[in-house]
Amino acid sequence: MDPNENEQASVPVQAVRRGIMRMARRLRSERALGSLSSNKLSVLGTLSRLGPLPAGVVAEVERQRPQSLSRIFAELALEGFISRERSEADRREHILSITDAGRAALAADLAQRDAWLADALKKLSPTERGVLELAADIMERMAMDDAALEAIDEQARRSDSTA
Repeated sequence: MDPNENEQASVPVQAVRRGIMRMARRLRSERALGSLSSNKLSVLGTLSRLGPLPAGVVAEVERQRPQSLSRIFAELALEGFISRERSEADRREHILSITDAGRAALAADLAQRDAWLADALKKLSPTERGVLELAADIMERMAMDDAALEAIDEQARRSDSTA
């Protein structure tokens, strides 16, 4: 690859990275003081989207070590936002599930940021909103690495075999 091609390829990469980082920073700034931590919200969001999962799979999806999240899991359970049950397939493993209180906490946090985002989206054309909707799907896939997807598929297979 010639140096000009490499330089040209990095321009869209930099623009996408910069746009994602600025948007993430802006969305974080729309959260109320005293909101749940980003780690807690991320775990609740994962369990809300994907359903009950072993702690290790949640850690893989979150791209963290299970040991790093064990305190977060314990705090969320203590707050009543998740439940932890022993796996029927492997008694050493805990299956995490979001509770109704966890869904409510997640929804309240998301509502604050969604209100700002809805107002911002109203200022865009229908085409621009459509492009962002497509980009959101693409970024969601990009953020989920192959190992996390495989772990989710494996959990689904194990759940099917015990049902």
